[in-house]
Amino acid sequence: MTYCVGMVLDEGLVFASDSRTNAGVDHVSTFCKMTVIESPGQGVIVMLNSGNLATTQQVISRIKQHAIDTEQPLTSHSSMFSVAELLGRELRKTISHTMNEAPEQSDVDFSATFLVGGQLKGEAPRLFMVYPQGNFIESTVDTPFFQIGESKYGKPILDRVIQPGISMSQAIKCALVSFDSTIKSNLSVGLPIDVAMVKTHDLRVTKRHRIDADDAYFRDLRSSWSQGLRQVFGQLPDPQWLA
Repeated sequence: MTYCVGMVLDEGLVFASDSRTNAGVDHVSTFCKMTVIESPGQGVIVMLNSGNLATTQQVISRIKQHAIDTEQPLTSHSSMFSVAELLGRELRKTISHTMNEAPEQSDVDFSATFLVGGQLKGEAPRLFMVYPQGNFIESTVDTPFFQIGESKYGKPILDRVIQPGISMSQAIKCALVSFDSTIKSNLSVGLPIDVAMVKTHDLRVTKRHRIDADDAYFRDLRSSWSQGLRQVFGQLPDPQWLA
């Protein structure tokens, strides 16, 4: 399992992904689930993935090989919509090919889901969620963030806080609280957390950071959030009908 989140704000894009993969409780590994492709001045694309690790790695390799074979860098596409279409095609083909080649593994879940976002020269920042079937949806003003993987524990804080006008620093803080809630409730999601910011019109990754167990800010954030929740909870009135 994994947890990834992408946001579209007035200031730009924010991405965050955990890095834990597991094939049972006794086989836990760390893999980066964030892929960045950028051509400064031309465009930047960030892909986050969840699902079958072999599938996601094959899809990313296919995307990169396609750029080599066609001599068309991903950032030279006319739009992020076109990038999402390509990613959807490669994802669908990879899953179909794997299932056809290994029918004896019919009980294995080869599915995967991607978030792909970025900004290409000439258009605004955009964010898409690409499903295992190859179809996709785009983020809107009414839906300024997408989650993939183990999303239910971290969604409430995002629903309450994230809106297009929020600052990128506030959005990152909210994303990390969302990750803290998820990590606390689900052992299949864990550190390190990869974070990337893409400011509008920068056409490159503005900031990238990896948060591990030694990250002082994240430790303080987790502690302050827990203490704050307990304090606010303690201030809530008891039900009057209990008197």
